Amino acid sequence: MTTLDPAEVFRQEASELFDVLEAALLDLGLRPDDKELVDTAFRALHTIKGSGAMFGFDEVASFTHEFETAFDRVRKGEIRPDQNLISVALAAKDYIRTLIEAPETTDSIIGDAILGDLRRLVEPESSNGEVTTTKPSVAPMQVRTGWQLHLEFDSDILRNGSNPLDLLDDLGKLGTCFAVALTEDVPFLDELDPEHCFLKWDVTLDSGCDRAAIDDVFIFVQDEMKLTCTPLAAAEVAPPLATVATPVGDPPPLDVSTDQANNPAPAPGRRWDDKAGGTVRVQAERLDELMDRVGELVIAQARLSQLASATEDISIKAIAEEIERLAASLRDTTMGARMVPIGSLFGRFRRLVHDLSRDLGKPVEFVTSGEDTELDKTMIERLADPLVHLIRNAIDHGIEDTASRTAAAKTDIGRIEITATHAGAQVLVAVRDNGAGLNTARIRAKAEEQGLIAPGAVMSDQDVYQLLFQPGFSTAQTVSALSGRGVGMDVVKRTIDAMRGSIDISTVPGKGTTVTLRLPLTLAIIEGLLIRVGEGRYIVPLSAVEECAELSVADERARGRDFLNMRGDLVPFLRLREMFDAAGEPDRHQKIIIASSGEARVGLIVDQIIGSHQSVIKSLSKLHSEVTMFSGATILGDGSAALILDVAQLIATGQGLSEKSFAKEAA
Repeated sequence: MTTLDPAEVFRQEASELFDVLEAALLDLGLRPDDKELVDTAFRALHTIKGSGAMFGFDEVASFTHEFETAFDRVRKGEIRPDQNLISVALAAKDYIRTLIEAPETTDSIIGDAILGDLRRLVEPESSNGEVTTTKPSVAPMQVRTGWQLHLEFDSDILRNGSNPLDLLDDLGKLGTCFAVALTEDVPFLDELDPEHCFLKWDVTLDSGCDRAAIDDVFIFVQDEMKLTCTPLAAAEVAPPLATVATPVGDPPPLDVSTDQANNPAPAPGRRWDDKAGGTVRVQAERLDELMDRVGELVIAQARLSQLASATEDISIKAIAEEIERLAASLRDTTMGARMVPIGSLFGRFRRLVHDLSRDLGKPVEFVTSGEDTELDKTMIERLADPLVHLIRNAIDHGIEDTASRTAAAKTDIGRIEITATHAGAQVLVAVRDNGAGLNTARIRAKAEEQGLIAPGAVMSDQDVYQLLFQPGFSTAQTVSALSGRGVGMDVVKRTIDAMRGSIDISTVPGKGTTVTLRLPLTLAIIEGLLIRVGEGRYIVPLSAVEECAELSVADERARGRDFLNMRGDLVPFLRLREMFDAAGEPDRHQKIIIASSGEARVGLIVDQIIGSHQSVIKSLSKLHSEVTMFSGATILGDGSAALILDVAQLIATGQGLSEKSFAKEAA
């Protein structure tokens, strides 16, 4: 059994904490008086520092301690967080992340510069211009102030990843601290469980700190301990106990089991021993492998069902039906395990919008909705780059500068909105801005200038908008660090096409633009319609099928026409027998499948509709990369292969034939 490296466990936990920290800092820029946000950021820093020291990331612990100390002044209300402080804090977070994930690429000069900026923002200057250093508040020695503490930890605290001696060490940073271990509950050696904590402590703390500072030391183990605090002035000091007194500054070594060492302290708001809401971290590669195995099982089950249908043995039919039910249940469960809320992706873009808004001098509000919409984890990973390009494009090209917005009687603050919604077997992800909208005439002129279209060519607005995704196409007047080179939107198009998705664009001049990405729920398994064309069998994605009908005699005889009249709507159609060069005579009663992608539709004429089929998608080889009308292949129950039709490409082909047909009739 493979065991994760403890350092890798820390990196994974730290990654989650960085997301929490960044979200808190960005929210703090909008709500600087929100104490809960300050506490959230401070807790994340405290955990990163403590866990970093535990796993040997000493430089991380040292840098984060400086960051934490400086930010503590914000927490105490001595400093009000402004945009300058938030920007420096975000830079510090980025530096800490680099120290953890790629320490060999870090430069200590950058870290020192960040800490210097941080100190200048949070520490007041003395009368001679020198920056004062924040130090722990310690009461004068002649007046003894402090606390008498009694600590009792749950027996499972070691197993949960916390070390009481580390907590006592943190307590000692508040002032002079003397701890006495109470050993009366420690069993005999043959009864001792090394993973249980049997010790209690009486602690005398000489410090002028308040009770809140003490609570902060134990903030992550409050549910796993009993803490009694009494001010020294009111405490009844007991006579010395006949036990060994241990100075906190030099704790003895603690025998920690392997399982404990491999599990860091739980993140804020999580209890690893919580049976009701417990989670297990699984490597992504294992989920991918499991999905592959389930796919093979679905294929084997289809073959079994086909064999069972050819026999009269009722017991074999019953077993085949039971296997089919179990395989379907396992498939749904496995796919569910791969589904991730898309909100985990949306959160990454808040920082992007924040930085672009600052760099371009355009105040921009970022709004998201539909964060609970789930999508396959592989889809989420592939979707990140296209959304980055769309957001950058919307802020740089779509949102006007403040002067232009004022002149147009619009609010000074621009707005970028990302939404996610389910639509049948698809997920719609929309990026919407309230900018100036697309200039259709300008796009056409630029496309004619670059030779992408012929001057005066008849094109719909949607066709014009699709020119934005051509490689090298850009309407920017000048090349900047953000745009103007024509690189970005073509990447969006290629990525979405590879995900079997499509892109719709709608715009209102002066009001804004919406780019909608239509995506399948998963890339692994689809529900399809199995059809026959000649002797070959093919799969049409069921999510793209609108209706099926028989080809009428009139349509069959209209050999020179390339569109159908479907209840008053003209729909281009394709004779798949001709496209696939199928041998033999067509069936007497051919069928029409109306398939759609976005607002566009196409009719597919086939010989036979066999029925629905659950298809495990297999990628085509590089030798077939030029065959654009197929998006993949699947294995049928009899072991033969069937190609999966790419509906978007077929629609584009059908529209081209339809335009030629209309032009021919007009002539």
